Amino acid sequence: MGEQILGIIGGSGLYGIEGLADRRAVELETPFGRPSDAYQTGVLGGVRVVFLSRHGAGHRLTPSEVNYRANIHGFRQLGVRHLLSFSAVGSLKEDIRPGDMVLPDQFFDRTKGRPASFFGDGLVAHVTFGEPICPVMSAAVAGVLDGLGGRYHRGGTYVCMEGPVFSTRAESNFYRSLGAAVIGMTNLPEAKLAREAEMCYATLALATDYDCWHASEAEVSVDAVLKVFEQNVAMAKRAIQGLVTRFPPAGKCGCQRALEGAIISSLEHVPPETRARLELLAGRFFRG
Repeated sequence: MGEQILGIIGGSGLYGIEGLADRRAVELETPFGRPSDAYQTGVLGGVRVVFLSRHGAGHRLTPSEVNYRANIHGFRQLGVRHLLSFSAVGSLKEDIRPGDMVLPDQFFDRTKGRPASFFGDGLVAHVTFGEPICPVMSAAVAGVLDGLGGRYHRGGTYVCMEGPVFSTRAESNFYRSLGAAVIGMTNLPEAKLAREAEMCYATLALATDYDCWHASEAEVSVDAVLKVFEQNVAMAKRAIQGLVTRFPPAGKCGCQRALEGAIISSLEHVPPETRARLELLAGRFFRG
């Protein structure tokens, strides 16, 4: 086993990591296009860390414009197998207050038109996704948050909507009726692709508002979101500092073997160009 590397995806307001030694920027091309930005790599607390701003420098990409396949593939090109994603979200529950953090354990996909798989073009794979969050990574982050003293909630469903327009009140109340915890725009297909890439993936969602369902709260706006997110970013950075002291996380999961038993295609019929594109992710099956 090679060096264990921690990958971090920064969302709205989190555009870098402070304190990285041996910092450098890495520009990548992938078989699926260019990632959102250059990856920032360095060492934090003795751990190699790779960071990517999901929306790019200057927050120039909408949630629908993010090239999620390139982002995840780029992390794998850099040797990352453990990935923590930060995301600004709206709360769908009274007890999840703006400023709270949430470690969701489920997703509900309401996106449309986003490429959601590395596979296709002659190679079909069906990975399991019943438990979309790595329990080992999530437990490690929860252990860090226990020691930080901030309010956080463990478990719950993250509704991923298309955006970039915020929810209608009818939509918000519908998701509440399903018992969902938070709503955001970016963690799918990101989490699905991380599973296909056999990565241990967890999300730390940072609640910035009550979406638009809460009658006594002002309707969500960018200004309100960013004001609360600035407060959350300080806690997010402390969480990263704490996670490196627990890295790699202890425990067992099946995330890094997700493709075993998932490929249904007869490999002798896979076109050469598809083999080449998926060599990093599935090459061991071609050779086996």
